[in-house]
Amino acid sequence: MNEHEEQCAVIDYCDLKNILIFAIPNGSYKSKTAAGKFKDEGLRSGVPDLFIPVSKFVFKENTIEVIHGLFIEMKSKKGRLSDSQKEWIEKLSKEGYQAVCCHGADEAIKVINEYFELNY
Repeated sequence: MNEHEEQCAVIDYCDLKNILIFAIPNGSYKSKTAAGKFKDEGLRSGVPDLFIPVSKFVFKENTIEVIHGLFIEMKSKKGRLSDSQKEWIEKLSKEGYQAVCCHGADEAIKVINEYFELNY
């Protein structure tokens, strides 16, 4: 499967499990004019493809940590992160989000299940 098909499979899984998720279609523009317009409106290169806006509490060493949500950058099995994607994952992680790169739908679904502590 290509990256598009892998991402669609993740969306289908989340829909089936009633998991709140949406795509951030950074690469959807068709022309330089459209790209400029979207950039003016706040498009940022490297922002992950998917976001699950559900927070959770994690207990670590006698403290409670809040994870604000889960960002997923989808890649094909052989895909690689760009520098801007690496930067965004690092920035989002520092801000209290879980931000990861997943190579394929199976890996993304595993991460989602772990995030929600689901046993599917």
